[in-house]
Amino acid sequence: QVQLVESGGGSVQAGGSLRLSCVVSGYKNSHYCMGWFRQAPGKSREGGAAIDNYGRTTYDDSVKGRFTISQDNAKNTLNLQMNSLKREDTAMYYCAASSWGQTVAPGGGCTETRYWGQGTQVSVSS
Repeated sequence: QVQLVESGGGSVQAGGSLRLSCVVSGYKNSHYCMGWFRQAPGKSREGGAAIDNYGRTTYDDSVKGRFTISQDNAKNTLNLQMNSLKREDTAMYYCAASSWGQTVAPGGGCTETRYWGQGTQVSVSS
């Protein structure tokens, strides 16, 4: 059974930083995409940053240059370093993983996502 568990969310002032982590278990795809998605109150979920098994990355324009996605395969962990946070970054952040054979898609997502974590809340105040 695939499980994704996020951590690292919290409250921070604008301009600050947070690092999100997602521990993945039971996931054995060798050709995959994984990413961080977010959903702000009253809005639909949107892509933020994604990475595939080759290390290719994609970012939404709103986070490009401020967020960095990385993966630690030895620890089965997906990370998101968020710097220069803005109020509009306030959202629930979800870790997701694809089924086999998927890759990154423009705009910070994957061509398909199948497995989702429960989310971690990020709140940015001015």
